[in-house]
Amino acid sequence: MDSIKNLITLLGENAKNAAKTLRGATTIAKNNAIINIANQIDQNRTSILKANEKDLTISKDNGLNIALLDRLMLDNIRLNNIIKSLNQIANLPDPIGEITDLKYQASGIQVGKMRVSLGVIGVIYESRPNVTIDAVALCLKSGNSIILRGGSETVNSNHALYTCVKQSITQAGLNENCAQLINTQDRKAVIELVKANNYVDAIIPRGGKGLLKAISNSAKVPIIKHLDGICHTYIDKDADTQKAISIAFNAKTRRYGVCNATETLLVHSSVVDKILPELIAQYLAKGVELRGCSETIKLSNTIISATAEDWKTEYLDAILSIRIVNSMSEAINHIDKYSSNHTESIISENYTRSRRFITEVNSSSVMINASTSFADGFEYGLGGEIGISTDKLHVRGPVGLEGLTSQKFIVLGNGHIRQ
Repeated sequence: MDSIKNLITLLGENAKNAAKTLRGATTIAKNNAIINIANQIDQNRTSILKANEKDLTISKDNGLNIALLDRLMLDNIRLNNIIKSLNQIANLPDPIGEITDLKYQASGIQVGKMRVSLGVIGVIYESRPNVTIDAVALCLKSGNSIILRGGSETVNSNHALYTCVKQSITQAGLNENCAQLINTQDRKAVIELVKANNYVDAIIPRGGKGLLKAISNSAKVPIIKHLDGICHTYIDKDADTQKAISIAFNAKTRRYGVCNATETLLVHSSVVDKILPELIAQYLAKGVELRGCSETIKLSNTIISATAEDWKTEYLDAILSIRIVNSMSEAINHIDKYSSNHTESIISENYTRSRRFITEVNSSSVMINASTSFADGFEYGLGGEIGISTDKLHVRGPVGLEGLTSQKFIVLGNGHIRQ
């Protein structure tokens, strides 16, 4: 334990010192580092994909399911998207130093707020190597140093990507410890990191319930939680038929192993006959296992009867639960009871009910006539995301640049003294 504790102490000290230098770093230097990372990834595609293939082979041998293998997999298209995300982050306004709400007070002083970095961010994640790059780029741009700890299934991919990061940071003239990767897979490193409140200002976990529970039980550092994605799509009685079929199909089948995939479909009873038969046929043709309420199973003998557990399960797989409801109130009540407060969508042409839905549904993202798959930092124009917070404090939804900052009060005077 002493060697692990010493390692985390060293990384923490390095990160804290790097964070001090980042507070004074220019936007140009930070952007250069991010653009350098994009260029390095482009130039080192072969070695990155080779490392990823090694991780995929090991994970397949260890029995990792198809959906999680999809999370782990990198190819040229995904590398292109990573590069595109990096360029978008570089082009976003720098939030650091922004002054807002500057107002004169009766005393003559001016009081406002300045946006500042959080300091040192620890990111603990599983399965997705792209998090390595998203997290580093967002932290650099928002003036935070970062300590990364990826999962054992992504060791080779993360190392290949981190090599690109390290070189890019030093080329931009920034402290090389602005981004550090914990190399050991010893789980004690995670426990020590989340207790390192002398060095780390926030922990962002990306993984399953088991990881989050272990971190929450040990943490002495504030956690920006990314809970599971039990997302719902509700087809209202005034839904356009083709929109409903297209959106509901995409929301489930675009990718199975992602947190923004719809896991439960709610359908108003008055539109069942004109929407569900075709939608069910499309799901079955795609190979999706369907689990339904007592009314839903009457529509096809291939639909399995849903249990109470299904409504509160994040499948991350080609499985969908379906429930027929008699009103929007019933749909909202179901969401309130079972949702993880990640993302919910209503499909409706009725303005009043759509507004009611987005007002009453208490999730971090609520949509009208759009696939839950859009719940993503890149799609929201944030350049990328370091996670999707289902918390209410201090940030909610996809965590981009602003979510990695705080504000401090500033006071401008000219010799003012308080009487």
